[in-house]
Amino acid sequence: MIHSYDLSKASVHDLNYMKDVKLEYHDCSIYGDKGYIGADVQLDLFETAHIRLECPYRLNQKDWKPTFIPFAKAHKRIETIFSQLSDQFLVIRNYAKITNGLFARIIGKISVLTVSQ
Repeated sequence: MIHSYDLSKASVHDLNYMKDVKLEYHDCSIYGDKGYIGADVQLDLFETAHIRLECPYRLNQKDWKPTFIPFAKAHKRIETIFSQLSDQFLVIRNYAKITNGLFARIIGKISVLTVSQ
């Protein structure tokens, strides 16, 4: 189930977006992709907002270890939901004219996905 979501401009780098996340959320876990793998980003989030950032290791990393099974399952589920939103519900093509219309269409599509699950 999708708990919350946020949108950023395409020009905003993922790591710069994390500065906004630590102001809005606290005491939670966030699952990130390999773009957030830096230890300094993870430490900063934990120290400032007690956010635990979980990222899969890359195979060529020095400290590589197998992905924790529940994390791997959650990551696969998240990727499946993104794929469904993109392919079945056409989130990318929404034809919204204003920001409120964009949010209304996305909320509608997420609601339909949640009900279908």
